[in-house]
This record gives sequence, C-alpha cells and structure tokens, in this order.
Amino acid sequence: MARNVEIKARIDSIETLMPMARALAQRDAELIAQDDTFFRVPHGRLKLREFADGSAELIHYHRTDTVDAKLSDYRRVPVPDAAALREALGRALGLLGRVRKQRWLLLAGQTRIHLDRVEGLGDFVELEVVLREEQSEADGVRIAEQLMHELRLARAERTAGAYVDLLA
Repeated sequence: MARNVEIKARIDSIETLMPMARALAQRDAELIAQDDTFFRVPHGRLKLREFADGSAELIHYHRTDTVDAKLSDYRRVPVPDAAALREALGRALGLLGRVRKQRWLLLAGQTRIHLDRVEGLGDFVELEVVLREEQSEADGVRIAEQLMHELRLARAERTAGAYVDLLA
C-alpha cells in the first residue's frame, strides 16, 4: 500500500504562490482537470477520479481529519469505464458528493505540490510527501513542514478532511 504525508491549506491565490512553488520544483507545473465523485463507505474514503482525457481511477484511502500534517495510505486502481462504475457504486454505496477542480502539479523532490482551484471553495495548496518504504511518518512530516516554511505558508490556515467535506 502506498503512503504519503499530507498538508492542505487555504491560500489567497494560486497566481501568488506559483512563483515560489516553481522555484522549488524540478520542472514546470502540469495542469490537470479532475472530477472526483465520492461514495459512502464505512472505512476511509472512496472516490472515482475522472480526468479530462477520459481516463479514470478509483482511489481508496485512510487519513485522519486533522489540520496537522497527517499520514495517508491509499490504493489507486485504473478504471476503464468510469460512467458505468460511478453508476454501480452510486447504486450500491450511495453518493457522498462531487468535487471538480483544476490542479497544477509540481514535483519538489519526493513531494507533490498541488495548487488546487476547487469549484465552490477557492484556492488551496496540498503537499503530498510520497514516503519511501524505509521512511517514517515523522520523516514525511518534517519534509512537509519544511516545504510549508519555504513556501512562506507556515502560518497559513490549514484544513482538515477532504474538499468534499468542506462543500457539504
């Protein structure tokens, strides 16, 4: 199972943060349109993520709902027919909500820097430190907190939970 340490924070604007994020990244930002449908499940969260190119993946993850840097373990599965799967899972589990966003992805070492513009919510930064097998949660927290400092976001308003929770 893959693991990462995450921090999510509200920001004033992507345009303001982009130059600092680019300075830390190995390459320029990639823009990704994402449409996430969340389903009701008894453990963790389950979402079907659809991309503008027609591809999709089912993602199940466990993560505590805290504003602190937090460990997330997840499993991603490619989906060949997103519409059919959305209908089947909606019927079986019930829909929790839908999140549409524009995501600018930058890579800084082992960290994915997401600059997200979320419909109905505004702009956010999300850091995901992808942990290597030998790394601990504390290692990931240290890396994430250092990046928040380098992005001048050490005092930014952090958010707990997922975007779907904020939209509810």
